[in-house]
Amino acid sequence: MGRWDFNVSTPRRPGASWLGITENNGQLVVWYQPTGGNVFQVSDVKAEGAHLTLVLRAAAANHPAVTWDLDAAGDKLTGVQKLGDHSTPLSGVRAPELNRAEPAKWSDPEPLFNGKDLTGWEPIGDTAHSHWHVADGLLVNDAHGANLRTTRTFEDFKVHYEVNCPDDGNSGFYLRGRYEVQIEYEPLANNPPERRIGSVYGRIAPNPALPRKPGEWETFDVTLVGRSVTVVHNGQTVIDHKEIEGITGGALDANEGEPGPFYIQGDHTGGLKFRNITVSVPAK
Repeated sequence: MGRWDFNVSTPRRPGASWLGITENNGQLVVWYQPTGGNVFQVSDVKAEGAHLTLVLRAAAANHPAVTWDLDAAGDKLTGVQKLGDHSTPLSGVRAPELNRAEPAKWSDPEPLFNGKDLTGWEPIGDTAHSHWHVADGLLVNDAHGANLRTTRTFEDFKVHYEVNCPDDGNSGFYLRGRYEVQIEYEPLANNPPERRIGSVYGRIAPNPALPRKPGEWETFDVTLVGRSVTVVHNGQTVIDHKEIEGITGGALDANEGEPGPFYIQGDHTGGLKFRNITVSVPAK
């Protein structure tokens, strides 16, 4: 039972996955967060004593099955992922609770982006194809390519950013490098509410859903203390002190108890612009 964090090797880069395991009427209920995409419930679950088998993707004509075989011992789940003939070792640890009180006072906001160059930021992922640059005081990503992260890391914070996302644009602003606040203006039919702009991707839908404004400047003010997140979009609170149960797709790692950077997705689409990115941290 519980929530489990896994750092997983993938062919392209280190990745992170997550399991949430509960019991309902004597049956295990398992939710799985892959290294990319959204969290989903696993329908094929078998448990025998301390051994757990998950079929994460059934075999089909064009691909083999993906399975996890895990054994529980203390505060670890260890085992193997099988994808056809390829096996990847797995080691998961219990996710930390991260129950922390909100600080009595925050520091004054300080800029994370100076409006002149990429000081304090560095490309990650497909760094050979980074399209991030500064133009007219704005942080701009011209095309699909590298992501961009801060060189500094943060634990609890208030972050402010302003973004202009075009029609059919898709990006995300990651908190601690693990939790994505979604940015998108794809057709509504493409995504359920928990994967639309202002959501914590796949986990928490914004409520209320605000009017969509592709091609316009919008503001986000996000507070993260432990697992408690508040998102204020264009001045309206759309997520109010909700718990983030676990990492989202694209997380840099599964080390939830550690500080992490901010990072902005550039590996989906280009055409997005950012400005006025600032952060406040608990005042000493």
